Amino acid sequence: MRSQEKSETSIVQKLDLDGYIGQFKHFLAREKPIALPGDINQHHRYIQALSSLQFPSPPNVSALDKELARIHLQAVLGLDEIYAFVKIIGYFNTLRAQSLPEPLHAWIQAIEIPDEIREVMTYFTHEGELNAERDPELYSLERAIKQNKSEIKETLYKLAHTSKLQPYLVDTQVHFNGGEETLLVRGGFNHVIKASVVARSTAGFFYIIPQSITQLKEKESALLSNKEEIIYKYCQKISTIFYTWERFLAFINKEYDRFDHYQARVSFARAYEYEFVLPSKKKGIRLFDFAHPAIENPKPISIDFSKRIMLVTGVNAGGKTMLLKSMLSAVYLSKHLLPFRCDAAKTEVGHYRHIEAVIDDPQSVKNDISTFAGRMQEFATLFSKEDAIVGVDEIELGTDSDEAASLFRVMLDALAHKSISFVVTTHHKRLASLMAADDEVELIAALYDEERRVPTYTFLQGSIGKSYAFETAQRYGIPASIITKAKEIYGEDKENLNELIEKSTTLERELRLKIAKADEALLAVENMREKLKDEEFRLQESHRKALATLENRYNAATKKAREALKAKESSEGRRLLNTAHQHTTLKPKEVASVEEMPLQEGDKVKYRSHKAELVSLHGSDATIMVDGLKIRVPLSQLKRRGDALLVAPKSKPKVSRVTVEKTGAAVSLKLLGMYADEALDALDKFLSDALVNGLYEVQIIHGTGGGVLSKLVGEYLNKHPKIAKFYKMPGNLGITVVEL
Repeated sequence: MRSQEKSETSIVQKLDLDGYIGQFKHFLAREKPIALPGDINQHHRYIQALSSLQFPSPPNVSALDKELARIHLQAVLGLDEIYAFVKIIGYFNTLRAQSLPEPLHAWIQAIEIPDEIREVMTYFTHEGELNAERDPELYSLERAIKQNKSEIKETLYKLAHTSKLQPYLVDTQVHFNGGEETLLVRGGFNHVIKASVVARSTAGFFYIIPQSITQLKEKESALLSNKEEIIYKYCQKISTIFYTWERFLAFINKEYDRFDHYQARVSFARAYEYEFVLPSKKKGIRLFDFAHPAIENPKPISIDFSKRIMLVTGVNAGGKTMLLKSMLSAVYLSKHLLPFRCDAAKTEVGHYRHIEAVIDDPQSVKNDISTFAGRMQEFATLFSKEDAIVGVDEIELGTDSDEAASLFRVMLDALAHKSISFVVTTHHKRLASLMAADDEVELIAALYDEERRVPTYTFLQGSIGKSYAFETAQRYGIPASIITKAKEIYGEDKENLNELIEKSTTLERELRLKIAKADEALLAVENMREKLKDEEFRLQESHRKALATLENRYNAATKKAREALKAKESSEGRRLLNTAHQHTTLKPKEVASVEEMPLQEGDKVKYRSHKAELVSLHGSDATIMVDGLKIRVPLSQLKRRGDALLVAPKSKPKVSRVTVEKTGAAVSLKLLGMYADEALDALDKFLSDALVNGLYEVQIIHGTGGGVLSKLVGEYLNKHPKIAKFYKMPGNLGITVVEL
């Protein structure tokens, strides 16, 4: 346990999180490790629920592990120790009275406080003293003690104002010294008053207790002794009850720590406007606007690390080490559900069992170990671990960079296959060049402002950065002549390589900015396209509803008209009804014919957002005129312009067609006096004319007579495929009504 705490302290210090952790601990009601044992997803749900409401601050209490051990041994607790448990239980009572969201409500309500423990709580006042009103003996003792103290003060006050003592008094106040009421006097006081010296002041004066109040002091001592006896009896009684409910007290003490963890995190997040990030099951880190707590005015970091190894190169003092610490800090804080500054909606942090930081120089004179040997010791321990994230700062520190590059390249690859992720910083391009071709390596370059000659503390993914050692040295005061001489020794070819690296980084940065702007513009176009689609759908839906409403109204009106005609026969009314029906059926067909008309040469069309004119057709392609230019485009991308419907279409070449001429059609047919064959011929022609003219309903007058014609008409209508319905008109009028 101590080893684990020591390891936690070490990683906190290495990541510069000790100040942050110290701030967080101020919000805890009592000191404890920051780790939250148990299901982290469940803890997150409770924290989210608690974040949605205002709650009373928990009382500060000390750790009660020793007190619980003494209860187990049936020892008698002191009044303060008992009251610590009372404060905890009282706080849970307060929470039970709150309106809590789930799952907090179910958790708090499930904590049932035994009646005996509730009874113990009534023994105490809010100040932690025994409630004297519950015990007459204790009540009378406290009144006697109060009265005795009053008499002591009054006696001292009278002595302080006697004329014979006044020359020796420093002042007339009653001073408390060591819990005793005293007077402050000068030397020689013993000539006028008998008293005991309690203490001496720094100025050489004496604190005295006059013998005249000795009896009152003795009385006070006896009263206090009696009170202590009563208090001890209560402590014995309550300790016995606590022994009975030892398991409950251990449980409530543990639950109090759990709630303390939750409330401290919520209060801490509110105080500093931090956000919580729940660790995800998959590996990787995606930070968005992350700010390390140790930096006073941080520049937020947004970076995506979804591979096995992140290799950070670039300018000296450009923030590489802080980027490494930020990545590991995000993992550490999210692992312990500690809030931090970021855009939580876009930030995602994976869960890792171990967090290791190989940051400090491990050289030790005492242990006779070099820097490189110390690094090898630290790396050797990693081969026994899995599921870890490791940060390594200045990886080639302490040895030849070319040899180290080859060695670390192989070690990093081997460790990465053991589910260990690495965040590595380096100034040496040899290692970067060896690892750049690996798909599982994320290259990060720390950027430099060439014009202002300062680091930008920003990073570019997918690139190798230049170290700018000469520029950094000059910025920190190294003479220009030294820099020039160093560049000469360094070599022109290597400096050209650095310039190529910088140009590559600059071009890549510019390209990414342009891509980002293009993506933003494309997103705006896509959003507008979606809005237009939604508007088109809304208009179509509105048009459909309007047509449906009109059709329903028309059908209702015609239905009422038919009912009226059935009640009172009118040939003219039926003719007008059929004419109305004919017009309603023709209009949709006319509209459809206009909409479905194929595009012809000379039509006004729309191509994307341009107005154009159709010049010629070539199979599935077409030539159009746009702003004086002829272009060839797919025919499927052309649409007829809305204003083209307002222009009369051009005459089309005459094509021979077979047409059916409409003749005048009657709404009724009289068959009275006809023979069977003659009646069937007349009926067939009558129905054909009615169908061609789009009539909705007709009448056949066949009379009553012997019923021969009526039977003949019924048989014919039964076999006719275009007859929807027919029936005889009520009243035995000899008329059959036919609906087409």
